[in-house]
Order: sequence, then structure tokens, then C-alpha cells
Amino acid sequence: MSVKNRLFLLEDDTNLAETVGDFLEEEGFSVDIAYDGDEAEEMLYENRYDLLLLDVNVPGKDGFTLLKEARARGIDAPAIFITSLNAIENLEEGYESGADDYIRKPFALKELLLRITTLLKRNFAHREQERVTIAPDIEFDTVCNTLYHNGEPATIQPKELVLLKLFLAHPGEVLPHETIYDHLWSYDETPSESALRTYIKNLRKIIGKEKIVSIKRYGYKYLP
Repeated sequence: MSVKNRLFLLEDDTNLAETVGDFLEEEGFSVDIAYDGDEAEEMLYENRYDLLLLDVNVPGKDGFTLLKEARARGIDAPAIFITSLNAIENLEEGYESGADDYIRKPFALKELLLRITTLLKRNFAHREQERVTIAPDIEFDTVCNTLYHNGEPATIQPKELVLLKLFLAHPGEVLPHETIYDHLWSYDETPSESALRTYIKNLRKIIGKEKIVSIKRYGYKYLP
């Protein structure tokens, strides 16, 4: 991890913003903070950042809209939404707006640090028409969130799309069941091990059985 990595944080809770900012600076990052969407938009226009941390419900322009417009302007830094929103629809909207990861409040600072360092090491960014090759005949468009099979859009269910995005954001890492549950099910839903197995099975049919490895009684790993 480079001590020169420059991070951008949008958070309207001043206490949380200062806590996160101080922690990350102690870890060797440079952190710029905005407290509302309009201020954030101006800062993103004027500066270049290595990674974006964005709250969603903030005064002015909301985080989803801010990132979607930033992607349209060619800002390709990886982005993590920090939010109390829990519904799967919110999660889908976050990814569709160009996010790479999603962490719910309240969260552990060390978990946030892990997600940041993982994304900074990741092998693709958001660029216009950017496609990630998953297999010789399978590609994923990180801008449009579209899976392609032999150059044609492939059908994929919403939660399977969320799961695929999660795997692509953590290539080669073992993801515990709890982490996957947290991304796929909202607080008022009951995670289902059988449903997860079904999503995994369906993904394997699309991208190849060998691409997703089961770690017995622990989780899954995506092989890039």
C-alpha cells in the first residue's frame, strides 16, 4: 500500500467523517472530506483521487447520482458506498451507479481498511467500455454492469449480478459466508444457505464451474 494514496470521503456526519479521516490518515493515506453532495461534486471535478468513499443520503446531490455522473465524466477511481441503506434494491442501485463495494453502517474501521486496500490492488477500473475477461467467451462490462457471452448480453438475475460484482471486486480472496450474506440480503431478510448455493450454481453455469471454488464450511473464492 502506498502512503501517497489519496482518498476522498463524502460524509455529512461530521463526527464519523473525522473519525474515519483520522483513522485512514494514521494508516498512511491522504484524505479529503466533503460534507454535502454539492461540495463533493466540486472537489471531484478539481482533484484526482485513488479511491472514493461515498455516503448516500447527504445534503445536496445524493451519493448514487454523484458517482453516476462522475463515471460519465471519466472518473475511474474505485468507489465504496458507506450507508445505512439496507434493501437489496439500494445495493443494486449502488452497483449500477458505478460502485465497486458497499459497506453498511455501523462498520469496523479495520473492515473498511481491508476493503480499501483490496480495491486499490484490484486489476480493473471504471473506464468507458471497460470489459473484464472472465473466460475466453465471457466478459463483464464494468460500466454498464452487463455480462456478455460470445459478445451478446447474457441473462443474469439481480442477486446473481450482485454476487458476481462481489467476486470480481475480490479476485482470489476467500469470501466468508457472512460477508456474502451481508451483501445479498438486507437486514429485514433472512439469509438462505440453500438460496446462496443456487446463486453459485447458476453463476457457475454462466462463467464456468472452475471459476468459483467452494471452501468447505467457510465460503467461496473466485479465481480470476
